Amino acid sequence: MKKLMGLLWLIPLFGFAQNLKTENPSLEINGEVHGLSENSAVMLVDGNKITDTLAKGIYGQGRFRINVRLPESNLFYLVLDGGKTKIPVFVGNDHIRISGDIKDPKGLKIEGSTTQQDFEDFQKTFNPLMLQLNGIAQQINSMKFAGKNDSLMKEYGDMNARIQAAEDQFVISKKNSPVSPFVVLVLGQLADPSAMEKRYGYLASSTQESYFGKILKTQVAQSRIGEVGSDELDFSQADTTGKPVQLSSFKGKYVLVDFWASWCHPCRLENPNVVVAYNRFKSKNFTVLGVSLDKARGPWIQAIKEDNLIWTQVSDLKFWNNEVALLYHIQQIPQNMLIGPDGKIVAKNLRGEELQSKLCELLGCN
Repeated sequence: MKKLMGLLWLIPLFGFAQNLKTENPSLEINGEVHGLSENSAVMLVDGNKITDTLAKGIYGQGRFRINVRLPESNLFYLVLDGGKTKIPVFVGNDHIRISGDIKDPKGLKIEGSTTQQDFEDFQKTFNPLMLQLNGIAQQINSMKFAGKNDSLMKEYGDMNARIQAAEDQFVISKKNSPVSPFVVLVLGQLADPSAMEKRYGYLASSTQESYFGKILKTQVAQSRIGEVGSDELDFSQADTTGKPVQLSSFKGKYVLVDFWASWCHPCRLENPNVVVAYNRFKSKNFTVLGVSLDKARGPWIQAIKEDNLIWTQVSDLKFWNNEVALLYHIQQIPQNMLIGPDGKIVAKNLRGEELQSKLCELLGCN
């Protein structure tokens, strides 16, 4: 992550007021928060590297004040009461007022920053939706994926579609806000790379050059690796018995390289669809090669058994550092790519009926 450098200084608690209309504006935070310990430290730290303290202040007589010049608007944490409470803030060189009671940190009122308002809008919009989505996923998981969860799977898909629509609306309506690329990155695990690229295109050019905009740009560029029409990138990884399996050994067949993990709820939801496709087309020059981003052998093997994944499975048990995932720049799962007999990628991220339809197109369904 980018390290924020620059001037770190402490403004005395009862110092003179600054003229905010300067050529070099800075972030000024004035807090009136009840319930903090007298003379306790107040710190502003980098939200992307919390070991970086950007400014400090002291709480006294019900107030504190912090002042620091920032390179740009970004995510920070306001650390109160000597580290007991951390409040996320998305601010720039604004004049901020924070008020409320530390006993209700979520109820603290933060005024004076449009980016902070955008950040709060993000939380108000998506926190309830994500709670509902996770609740549905937990219900499905509790059923051990017994194949009797069709209605819940539809409910999960509908909720995900609702979140995707809300994300589009958020980014389009706030294309000038540096919060928007942050939102796309946070919700990226629910979207395929093409959706992330589309949302990056919605952003204003200045927003694309913001901190999170640059990260998103990199992810979009990496997602183009392994594009449809390109040659496969060969790899070798150990299967469940420890035997190395090479992708190129499947040349001559259609092979679906499926990136998943036992801990990934959306992956487990999609596994029954892959099972149907495998059983339907395995006699038509088609197979599946599962690449797991698990980090422990036990859960990986158990998930394979529970979900009836009888095709070849490989993993190096390195979690997100799985070497195949790094090779193809996999940033979220589930993901898959369908490779043709000639070793070229013919389709990506085929799910549900799309997978069945594509295989029918290529291999026939009669």
